[in-house]
Amino acid sequence: MAHLPSTALTAAVTDALPSARADLERLVRIPSIWADPAHAEDTHRSAEAVAELARGAGAADVRIIAADGGAPAVVAHFPGPAGSPTVLLYAHHDVQPTGGDDQWSSPPFEPTERDGRLYGRGAADDKAGVMTHLAVLRAYGGRPPVGVTLFIEGEEESGSPTLPALLREHHELLTCDVIVIADAANPAVDVPALTTSLRGLVDVTVEVAMLEQPVHSGVYGGPVGDALTALCHALAALHDERGEVAVPGLVHRSSEAPDVDEATFRSDVRLLDGVELLGSGTIPDRVWNKPAVAVLGIDAPRVVDVSNVLLPRARAAVSLRLAPGDDTAKAQTALANHLEANVPWGAQVTVTPGTGTAAPFSLESTGSVYDAARRSFAEAYGNPVVETGIGGSIPFIGEFARTFPGATVLVTGVGDPASRWHGIDESLDLAMFGKAVLAEALLLAELASDAT
Repeated sequence: MAHLPSTALTAAVTDALPSARADLERLVRIPSIWADPAHAEDTHRSAEAVAELARGAGAADVRIIAADGGAPAVVAHFPGPAGSPTVLLYAHHDVQPTGGDDQWSSPPFEPTERDGRLYGRGAADDKAGVMTHLAVLRAYGGRPPVGVTLFIEGEEESGSPTLPALLREHHELLTCDVIVIADAANPAVDVPALTTSLRGLVDVTVEVAMLEQPVHSGVYGGPVGDALTALCHALAALHDERGEVAVPGLVHRSSEAPDVDEATFRSDVRLLDGVELLGSGTIPDRVWNKPAVAVLGIDAPRVVDVSNVLLPRARAAVSLRLAPGDDTAKAQTALANHLEANVPWGAQVTVTPGTGTAAPFSLESTGSVYDAARRSFAEAYGNPVVETGIGGSIPFIGEFARTFPGATVLVTGVGDPASRWHGIDESLDLAMFGKAVLAEALLLAELASDAT
């Protein structure tokens, strides 16, 4: 199976897809929300299911590993011919919370096909990545043309907190020459992408205090302000009148990536009619190469619980995405200083740095491995590969690059803009899933040819 011609490999992938689709549905039915302690056992069941699938695909050695306090991860080895490179295939089997089961068009953990898309939590992010790798290994009959280490993590949606420990403890087990990460997205179902930049992330909690206790708003309102209004002043200062991030000292970049159609972008986001896009420049630059700030939550009374008092304290969680090239410590300090400077009326302010920090990252997209990827993905999708950025943050990519500095990292996609990762009605385009499997299978063949 190691030297299948392209047509035979295409046929083998086609034969592998029905069982891969069925097993993807099986995995989607497991609510592996590691971030929710109530689903810890489900996440262990998910890892066991992945391990079973790896054994069935012909793995020579399958282990479930975990760092202290961490989620279960699966490692499986598929030996390659002597002298061939080792490729680590990464995905994750944990998923996001549903965001409210009643908001879905169909139950989030009951996979449902509609109009060529498979709906369900994890159908795209990232159980499709898990089954992409396994379908490729099945297409090769469990005997790929290169050495393969399958590594399926279990806590990516929680920020991979124990991944550094896993990589240290199992360094020899995971050592490789190429890392293929199936945890990104394509710009369209027929346009393959290699992700080469990711934004970073810092967050803070800002608390404003003005009174020792609540006081009557009628008796004291006027000369005495309330903490929530003071907090709102500070939060409003995070953007200028155009919606650009107003925090000074942050990195802003630009690229030559072509702009995208605004109407399509608005539709994908489900932006309400009349709501303006923030900032300036192309949409890709605003999403990939410029900072973005958001208020994620505010501690204050609910509207139904209010009384006529001036609030003594109020606080908010503020999240800041960083452009590639920025420094997390400096950016977090800049955000804190900006908030402190914009709290009015002499109110007391305390800014507490958060722990959800992720450094921005860029990949060098040159060399023989990237050349092989471009050929393989273009053949599978029928369109040339584009390089994209990600507006979100994936801390583990930098962790892999630091741990295995000699390995080439490829970040590939198993979703598209309509997949709604982390959102309601997450879905996978099934035709694109087939193309992703073929592209990865062709890539392994290309890497084997390059090594001979």
